[in-house]
Amino acid sequence: MKFVDEATIRVEAGKGGDGCLSFRREKYIPKGGPDGGDGGDGGSVYLFVDEGLNTLVDFRHSRLFRAKHGQPGAGRERIGKKSDDLYIKVPSGTLVYDDDTDELIGDLVSNEETLLVAQGGFHGLGNARFKSSVNRSPRQTTNGSEGESRNLRLELQVLADVGLLGIPNAGKSSFIRAVSAATPKVADYPFTTMYPNLGVVRVDTEKSFVIADIPGLIEGAADGLGLGIEFLKHLSRTHLLLHIVDASNDPEQVIKDIKTIENELQRFDESLSQKERWLVLNKADVLPAELIDELKLELKNKRDDDIKIFVISAVTKEGCKTLTYAIHDWISSQEKKSE
Repeated sequence: MKFVDEATIRVEAGKGGDGCLSFRREKYIPKGGPDGGDGGDGGSVYLFVDEGLNTLVDFRHSRLFRAKHGQPGAGRERIGKKSDDLYIKVPSGTLVYDDDTDELIGDLVSNEETLLVAQGGFHGLGNARFKSSVNRSPRQTTNGSEGESRNLRLELQVLADVGLLGIPNAGKSSFIRAVSAATPKVADYPFTTMYPNLGVVRVDTEKSFVIADIPGLIEGAADGLGLGIEFLKHLSRTHLLLHIVDASNDPEQVIKDIKTIENELQRFDESLSQKERWLVLNKADVLPAELIDELKLELKNKRDDDIKIFVISAVTKEGCKTLTYAIHDWISSQEKKSE
């Protein structure tokens, strides 16, 4: 299964209804005046944020969206019915591009936020509109205008406070299962996670944050290898990156895996590599405490930064509570700084 975080759709607004050419014809009034009514406006197309959605998977099968046309006018100055607008639901965090010009049309973030992407056609005018003192029997009408049509490219960027990253099978999905109510698939083969999973982590009744689990990265991800760069973009809106590391591997392999991820982040986006990032040594339950301490010491000795290092076991939940409280405290401190 391919993760759908990008979709191309076509939207077509409705055509405006044509104006009517009609004259009043009743008994004893054989030559009544013009009474052709206007047409109705065509329906417009809007994108609408639904916070209940978190993928673009619905657009895999439905790619064409058409609003209905406005109805034509009729005699006795009856106005054609205006068509209802068409609202297309998208998840929060959707970037909307014109696929033909690559122009960014909108960035949909807030729940129930709407964006007009195709304007409906304007109604045509009936001949009653054109009567005057010098033209009492106008035969002039106008047709409704065509609605706009567009090819759109939708890109989803997951909105979360914390983003998990690491190589496949590092234990990211297990961690998010341990600290939240999210239930991503967990298995012992690479690329189990095929799309981002969002989990709400509650550290108290009114204290929580959102965490995103994205698919594992491999060397060359910035060039599209493995599941490619489409998943790296999901980290751009997070405030904190948790780098999950499989501590059960050989220490040299652990250091190599960490370096691989750091290189891919830097190659993809320099600003992404400079985000606040913590190392989380997972699977501590399979290693003696002294080996974990040796690994932490070796990591600190081989780095020239003061990156925070946490030790957890996603399976037994050892250390998870300490980590989640530390995350919440850090997020709270950042929010206070921005006030």
